[in-house]
Amino acid sequence: MDTENKVYRDLQKFLDTLPGGFSATGSGSDIRLLKYLFTPEEARVAMHLSMMPERAEQIHGRISKSGSPLSFEELQRILERMLYKGTLRPYYEDYDETHYRAPDPTAGGMISVQLDDKLTREFYDLLNAYMVDAMKEKTTKRKTLNPLRTVPVGKSIPHPEKFPVNTYDDIRKIVENTSGPFAVANCICRQKTKRFGVKCAKTDLEETCLMIDPDHARRYVDMGIGRFITREEVYDILERAQQDGLVVQPENSQKPEAICVCCGDCCVFLKPIKAYPRPAELFLTNYYVKLDPELCNGCEICVEKCQMDARAMVDGIAVVNLDRCIGCGNCVVLCSSNANSLQKKEQEIVPPDDKEAYYMTLLSHKQD
Repeated sequence: MDTENKVYRDLQKFLDTLPGGFSATGSGSDIRLLKYLFTPEEARVAMHLSMMPERAEQIHGRISKSGSPLSFEELQRILERMLYKGTLRPYYEDYDETHYRAPDPTAGGMISVQLDDKLTREFYDLLNAYMVDAMKEKTTKRKTLNPLRTVPVGKSIPHPEKFPVNTYDDIRKIVENTSGPFAVANCICRQKTKRFGVKCAKTDLEETCLMIDPDHARRYVDMGIGRFITREEVYDILERAQQDGLVVQPENSQKPEAICVCCGDCCVFLKPIKAYPRPAELFLTNYYVKLDPELCNGCEICVEKCQMDARAMVDGIAVVNLDRCIGCGNCVVLCSSNANSLQKKEQEIVPPDDKEAYYMTLLSHKQD
């Protein structure tokens, strides 16, 4: 193996030790994607980053101990370049200066920030090749490893006073309990579909990726791929998404940093799992939909809007396939005859407390 390829193989192995992991592929699609995202010098620096936020001086000290002649000034330039490229995670809160952390190598991490001018045809092809290879393994992993979970759209929950819903399953309360600032960016999944494929068949909305954690919001704005918005604007985006029947998917914790609003036509998470015979088994969700056939008027809007193809017409009735229903609640809201109702599963899935707890869960499963 030549020196350059060894650097990238070492980087792949390092990223795979992180909570989200970055799987090796037999086709070499992993190395090709890393070569696109990292220069050799950036790859070497990335392997000296920690999961904990650190000052540039701390990182330089560790690099110097490894025998590297890299100067502190050059390290600063590399870190700023990686910050703009999205191949490391900055940390601002509680500090007077930027601190740096190892990248999140998942689709929801360094991949999702490759927006706008960063979203090139070359990147799109490399990512698709890698995702096809990596998804073969990921779809067999346990549900607790999923980076996202599904919560019901706000208006699908009937009579909250009689139907108690935990805060982590109430998208409005999740936003209410976050101090902000908030930011929004384009959804990379729909942006790439529009740019390199065909128009999304489910929605015209593109600016739906919501950052509700202060560090996360500032990162997107600093990178030039997001803009700050108010709390009310967050609610407006969620309302418009609900009208189009999109699936609300916050990160898998009780205090998520981001909220995805997804469609089954473009989403890097929903679309491949949609092809699975029983996608409900692969989603983190505490709800499912129950149909009252006596009330169904056969309008078919739930069939048309369901992102997971969980509804089908049988003898004029829109029946529910519970192997496919992920409890998003959209058909409840969209049904004019009130034939659908949201039901809570007997066994509740409680998400980790926060992002760090989620990472610890991932790391513990790596050791299983």
